[in-house]
This record gives sequence, structure tokens and C-alpha cells, in this order.
Amino acid sequence: MAKGFGSEDAAQEEIESAVNDAVRRAKSALPQGVSLELQPPGQQRQPTALKIGVALTQRGLGFQGQPHRGIVWAAARSMILTATTLAKKTTIASIYFLVCLAIGFSIEAAACTRVVYKGPNDTVITGRTMDFSIEIPANQWIFPRGTKRSGEVGKNSIEWVSKYGSVGVSTWDIAIADGMNEKGLVTNLLWLVESEYPTFDKQGDTPGMAISLWAQYVLDNFATVAEAVKALGQESFAVVSDFIPGTEKFTTVHLSISDASGDSAILEYIDGRLVIHHDPAYTVMTNSPPFEEQLAITKYWQNIPGKAFLPGSVTAADRFVRASFFLDAIPQTDDTRTAVASVFSVIRNVSVPYGFEIEGFPNLSTTRWRSLADQKDLVYYFETALTPNIFWVDLKKIDFSEDAGTRKLDLSDHQTYTGEVSAQFEHAEPMRFLGL
Repeated sequence: MAKGFGSEDAAQEEIESAVNDAVRRAKSALPQGVSLELQPPGQQRQPTALKIGVALTQRGLGFQGQPHRGIVWAAARSMILTATTLAKKTTIASIYFLVCLAIGFSIEAAACTRVVYKGPNDTVITGRTMDFSIEIPANQWIFPRGTKRSGEVGKNSIEWVSKYGSVGVSTWDIAIADGMNEKGLVTNLLWLVESEYPTFDKQGDTPGMAISLWAQYVLDNFATVAEAVKALGQESFAVVSDFIPGTEKFTTVHLSISDASGDSAILEYIDGRLVIHHDPAYTVMTNSPPFEEQLAITKYWQNIPGKAFLPGSVTAADRFVRASFFLDAIPQTDDTRTAVASVFSVIRNVSVPYGFEIEGFPNLSTTRWRSLADQKDLVYYFETALTPNIFWVDLKKIDFSEDAGTRKLDLSDHQTYTGEVSAQFEHAEPMRFLGL
């Protein structure tokens, strides 16, 4: 039983009391023209909203695998939040938000947001935040074509030679979490606690690849999302995860891919199987819940006027809604300066303030860095939380031939760069990806 809860009846009474108190406080904070009320049991008339409420409550409170998870839902299921906005009453399946407001909401220890902007004249820009609960040292790398790689899981590893050159951002110099290749294909790794990877047998028939290489494998081998989806969908190898060295964090991530045409895909391992969501419309991704449930949540919020009411917490579900709303609201333009500024403003809006803390909630995420890939002009922008400037790499200026070798831009010790920095990369030994 969770700390602070006694019997199931007492727990439900405590939650219901907390929710009612949260409603009273929420009412006083609402903008003019918006009112809230709770419907008693038996008056819920929107099963779709109720279904979304289940997903939000079960996934969003951070009680996965705990015996009292059902108690939380037992309280929430009898109360559906109703908002009256602009004289129109709409049921909002966000009792989750009020429960969180009252009893303390779960904020991910690793949380990021990714968006894809599509403007006129083939303008495509992918931006993301890297949010993590501990410092996550990053450096930038240039990887040439013709690089020989192994899956780093022993003798039963896949092997390949990179077809395309790329620029990537490392984490601890043992994995690539983000990057763009010379064809404008972009990969982003974001945390997903629900991830469950296939069982891997070092002596088995199915080869494997360490999760540290997942994003780089895509950058090395594919020019388009369609190519990547076709190949990865065959599941010819297992993605093998492990703990982050020096921590108790088991790596659980999902992968987003976007290309210069604006196509997009989200790849997740759920219950040991690869699930691929492939559609150019999939322009926003955060963390929990899995992407299918995120789509249900954002579909519901499309019925709520964003100018009147947007969820404002730093939880993944709320960031998904805000990013979706603002991505649709910023200017549609092929002016690079305006488009880049607009996308940066969206990912800053969903960033988590540096050093963010709440008493009683240790190890909360904070935004460590942001990246933005202009896939039309092949320019990769970057900024960190602890340095004052945006800098960028123009991939068109890079020699990706095999003979050019691997190069590295050192970002340690808060080194500060400005403007275009491709000439400041220095030759380096190839990065050693973490394996088994």
C-alpha cells in the first residue's frame, strides 16, 4: 500500500476529498468565461472521454505495478470534470490533472519533447528538448560514410557499414541520442518507461544490437522514413537494452524518425514487440503513455479551445497537448529565420526550467539541451541550458567521405560556441558505443 494510504475505503475518501479541494482551487484560477463542475456517478455521457481518463489516470500518476493503482482509478472514475467554455459544455477527461494537483503529480525522471514543423516550399524542421534528471554530458560528432560498425552485444551482433554521413549528439560519449544525416533524415531518442524489449540470447539465432546504436543505425542506413520503416519492421535483429553506467536507470526509450519530405514515424517496443506508428501527421512526441494513448489524449483536447484552456504542467501528456497546439499556431513560412525562431519558441515553451524541484519529489527532469534540424537546408542547430548561445552545423560544408574520418566538437566544461561551427570539429578516434 502506498505511503499515506490506509484501507481502500480510506484511500478513496482521501482522494475524493483532495479532488474536491483541487476543484475549488482550480475554479478560482480559471480564466474568465470558463467554469468547472464535477458530475456525480451515473451522469457521465461520454465513454470516449472516460476511456481517455483511464489511460491518463493509470499511466500518468506514476503508480505502475503498485497495488493501489486501482484505488486511484476507483476514485477518479466516479468524477468527470466538466468545463463550460464560451457557453458550450464539454466533458474533459482530465480528472487526472486535478488528482495530480491535489495529491502531488508524477513528473518523469527523464522527459523530452519532439516536434516536426512543416511549412511551404518543402520547409521541414524537427526540434526537440533533452530533459533528464541528472547531468547528461553531450558532445557533437561527425561520422563519415563507410564507417564499419558492430551491434556491440558479443559474437551475435549485427554488422554494417554506414551508407550516409551524419552529425550526432552523444550522451556520455557512449550513445547517440539525436542527429541528422546528409539526406535530411533525423532521429530522436526519448524516454518511454513502458518500453519492454525483446529477449536476447547471445547464443541464439536472432542477432542483436545495443540500444546505444539504435538512432545511429537509422542515420547510417536510410535516407527516408519509408525506407527505415520497411527495414526495421522486419525485426531482423533484437534491440538490446541495459542500465546506464553508474546509475540504477535501465534504458527505456522510443525512437522518432522524420525526413526531408515531412514524413514521420514513432517506433516503440511494447511487451517485447516493435510497434511502428507511421504517418506524416505524427508531428509531436513526448514520453509516457505510449504513442497510441498520446494520440487519444490529443484528439480529445482538439475539442477544447486552446486560447481558453491549455494544460500547463510539465507532465508528458500536458507537454504533448501544448506542443501540438503551438505547432499549429505558429506562422507557416519558408523564411528560415522566422521558421527556426518559431520552432525554437515551441520547444522552449515545453521545456522544464533548469534546476526544477518540488519538495518530496527527488530526481525530477530538467531541460539539459535543445536541438533543431532544418531538413531542407541541412543545418543542425543546438543550444545547452548552461551556455548563452545557439550554434549550428551546416552539413553542406562537411566532407563526409570515408577518408575524412571521424570528428568531434567538444562541449565539455560549458564551452561556448557561436554561429556556424563545422570548421571547429577536430579529428578524433571513433566513438565507442556502449554494449554488453
